[in-house]
Amino acid sequence: MSTQIPTDDPTRGVTLATSPAGALLEAATLARWANELFSAVPGGEASRAAAPSVPIPGAPVAGGSMPSPPSAPWLPTADTAVTGATPDFQSFAALVHAVLPRLDARDLTHPALPSVPLVGQSFAAQPTNLDTASARAPAFYFLQDRGIPSLPRGHGHPAFDVHSIRRDFPILATQVHGRPLVWFDNAATTQKPNVVIDRLSYFYRNENSNIHRAAHELAARATDAYEGARRQVQRFLGAASADEIVFVRGATEAINLVAQSWGRKYVSAGDEILVSHLEHHANIVPWQMLALERGAHLRVAPVDSSGQLRLDEFQRLLTEHTKIVSIAHVSNALGTVTPVKEVIELAHRAGATVLIDGAQSVSHMPIDVKALGADFFVLSGHKVFGPTGIGVLYGRQSVLEEMPPWQGGGNMIEDVTFERSLYQHPPTRFEAGTGNIADAVGLGAALEYLTTIGMPNIERYEAQLLSYATEGLLTVPGLKIIGTAAHKASVLSFVIEGLEPTAIGSALNQEGIAVRAGHHCAQPILRRFGHESTVRASLALYNTCEEVDALIHALHQLTASPTKAYR
Repeated sequence: MSTQIPTDDPTRGVTLATSPAGALLEAATLARWANELFSAVPGGEASRAAAPSVPIPGAPVAGGSMPSPPSAPWLPTADTAVTGATPDFQSFAALVHAVLPRLDARDLTHPALPSVPLVGQSFAAQPTNLDTASARAPAFYFLQDRGIPSLPRGHGHPAFDVHSIRRDFPILATQVHGRPLVWFDNAATTQKPNVVIDRLSYFYRNENSNIHRAAHELAARATDAYEGARRQVQRFLGAASADEIVFVRGATEAINLVAQSWGRKYVSAGDEILVSHLEHHANIVPWQMLALERGAHLRVAPVDSSGQLRLDEFQRLLTEHTKIVSIAHVSNALGTVTPVKEVIELAHRAGATVLIDGAQSVSHMPIDVKALGADFFVLSGHKVFGPTGIGVLYGRQSVLEEMPPWQGGGNMIEDVTFERSLYQHPPTRFEAGTGNIADAVGLGAALEYLTTIGMPNIERYEAQLLSYATEGLLTVPGLKIIGTAAHKASVLSFVIEGLEPTAIGSALNQEGIAVRAGHHCAQPILRRFGHESTVRASLALYNTCEEVDALIHALHQLTASPTKAYR
């Protein structure tokens, strides 16, 4: 048996022999056994001894147990057993000596265009001249962090190392009021990794042109980059075809497109549009506008006391009059993960079309639109580590084909006379004018970056971090978490008795901690729980237990001296 380290060129790769035990030796395995490697590399032992060991929640350690999260007075420690056999490598150091000299940076990069680097590197760090000495020096990211335990990645991914990931985000080195930035406002927007920043710069330096309608080289480069990003989105979402991917400004524009194009064609007087109590304003207002215009009715499915959608009431509200169901996958205000698979099945059984608002889910969990069966799925690039001003409407091809254009202009037409216009097939039909070309390319780079890390690994790490943060928040006197559903993503909304959310947010800002304070563009769900505003801390793949500790400590200090919130 053997395996290959994949490269950008599918015809090239580095084949590695398996161990005598028959276990596959791949990049992920090399990373997990890097400590043995260090002992075989000159100077490795000294470097490893000098490197601090920082526990990460759920990380494997010697002896087959999970270390508890960093110590905190408010969190009990516990060991969790790790299942699964450990490959028995015989003379691993000798094997490494035999394998590593054959690995070359040329096998890990593409000469024509910067590829998404291994975690911990950036475009700028990769060689651009393959004839230089630096191009021939192997650059394995797992050699950069020695002795740090990390969460295991899924098959084909290096180990999840949050500290290495943090180095990919330059803004995280920023200081605010003399303190390290703690970015807990990820539900509003996420920070951008070097691969996205560098990809945008590369586009403007080497590829900038309008697309599709020219015979020159830069137009071809820009078109390839733009359509390549579309294919990357297709793969990331599990869509059947790139023709099902429409680039828009964001999730808000995507919902408006569906409401104005699909809705105007299919929704009539007396029909019903069904949403839930959890929705962002962007998934309420466009449907209100459509209902008012068409004489239709907006119905709202309620939630229970934990903030979870009540499927029994949702099913009761489905009738022969229901034309479309539009539901958030994850609540931006509470973090509730709704049972969208069941929602879609019930809605289709009733004959309704379904739109899933995935703005808050795509950065936290794997998405497979084919498996879900959704007719539409929308997302915003800036909430999935991509640029602002770019988003995606996924639509089943058979549904998109039947929809009229929403906006008219160049690019979306096939032929124009003064008597009539013929329109392109989707997705071009819905991309009138010059689109946001560079930021679409940047979004593709962001999704490729996440794919390199592995969405299941991100979901697993964030689930542990959310649990850690939840337990810590509950120790703060007078604090109440709003939204306690059993299935949540990385959002924690809370209030503290006697303190205004805006005052809490301002006080945390003085400590370098960025949270959101307000109604989060989701007033109906906050009012359902009796509040006009909350404080919202939202987590992402680059946040750490140490940052959570800083938040908890600051809140404890604030409740001990409430006047600090009003200085």
